[in-house]
Amino acid sequence: MNPIPPASPLAALAGDGKTGIMICGHGSRDQRAVDQFAGLAQAFSRRLEGIPVEYGYLEFALPVIRTGLDRLRERGASDILAVPGMLFAAGHAKNDIPSVLNTYAATHPGTTIRYGRDLGLDPRMIRAAAERISQALGSRPDVPASDTLLVVVGRGASDPDANSNVAKVTRLLWEGFGFGWGETAYSGVTFPLVAPALERAVRLGFRRIIVFPYFLFTGILVKRIYAATDRVAGANPDIEFIKAPYLGDHRLVIDTFIDRLEEILRGDNA
Repeated sequence: MNPIPPASPLAALAGDGKTGIMICGHGSRDQRAVDQFAGLAQAFSRRLEGIPVEYGYLEFALPVIRTGLDRLRERGASDILAVPGMLFAAGHAKNDIPSVLNTYAATHPGTTIRYGRDLGLDPRMIRAAAERISQALGSRPDVPASDTLLVVVGRGASDPDANSNVAKVTRLLWEGFGFGWGETAYSGVTFPLVAPALERAVRLGFRRIIVFPYFLFTGILVKRIYAATDRVAGANPDIEFIKAPYLGDHRLVIDTFIDRLEEILRGDNA
C-alpha cells in the first residue's frame, strides 16, 4: 500500500512528535470483526508512517476508545485527529463518540482532540462497493444485467438520514451497473428487513439476485444476511443468488479515511 503522498497535509505531521490518529469503532461480539478493525488500524499505520495510530471501541470489545487515547498520549501525542470508523453518521457517530472524546479532552488538560466525519457518500466508497460486486460476479455464467436484481443491505438505524444514504448507495450501484432493478434492505431497527425484502425480490421475476452487505467488516449481522440469503435461495432454486463480499479494508476505503483526516486539517470536517 502506497504511503501518504508528500502533497498531503498529513505528510507534514509525520515525526512531529505531537500528532496522533484515533480510529473510533462501534465494536462487535464477533471476534473476526474485531480483528478486522484492528487490521484497519494497522493499514493506517503503514500508510501514515511517522504518525502514531491507535483504535478503540464504544462497546462489546476491547480496547475501548479511552484506552486508545491513553496509548496515544503515552506515545507523546497531544494533538489527536479522531475519525469514526463507520459508514454513515447515525447516533453513534453523531452523539456517542463525540461524548467520549469531549469528556476525555476535558479531563486531560493539554490534549486537543479534533473529530472528523463519517465515510459517507463518497465516490471512492461507491467504487469500492462496485468492485466488491464485480468480484462476486467473477467468471460466473453471463446473465444480462437487465435480468439481474441488486439488493443492498445496510445496518439500519433510528436515524432516517443514515437509512436514506443506504438507499442512495443502492441507486448509484443499480444504475451504474445497469441492473434491471434494485432493492434496499436493513439488518435491523428499520424496514424492510432482509428476509422480507428478498422474498419480495423473488416475486419480481429476475433470473439473478445479488445480495451485497454494505458493511465495513464481517460480524453477526453480516452472517445473518448471508444466512437469510441461503434460506430464500433454497426455496427458490430457479433463481441464482450471489452473495457479494462486504467492503473490508479495500484500498479505496482506506483512501476515504485518509481524506477524512485531511479534511480535519483543512477545517472542512463539519
